[in-house]
Amino acid sequence: MGIEELTTRIAGLETLENKYKQSKYLCIHEFPELTAVCPVTQLPDFYDMKIIYEPDERLIELKSFKLYLNGFRDKEILHEEITNEILNRIVNAVNPRSAKIEMKVRVRGGIQTTITRNWNSTNGDSTNIV
Repeated sequence: MGIEELTTRIAGLETLENKYKQSKYLCIHEFPELTAVCPVTQLPDFYDMKIIYEPDERLIELKSFKLYLNGFRDKEILHEEITNEILNRIVNAVNPRSAKIEMKVRVRGGIQTTITRNWNSTNGDSTNIV
């Protein structure tokens, strides 16, 4: 089976078939180069983003994920909005068993900010760690 047959475009991200869907394992993707624009100050915000998800039927294809994340570079968006938008996109694209996103905003103005959201297929959003 060729890569074209395994790849599906869902919600703007490429996904791949999970050949080990019967196994319980985590995918951890870190992206230390995420940038966006603060809609209040018009200054750039720099993020260290970490996604952890337990796949089910589909996996995130990483090149398309990188291109999706780079699309935020010139977008005016708040920390909380970008965090929720990215996790929503992942959940809609691969429908994982569970997922967690952690966005560490690089210090600007002396304030360290981290936004975290947890999600699972049974209860939706939760404050429990994946």
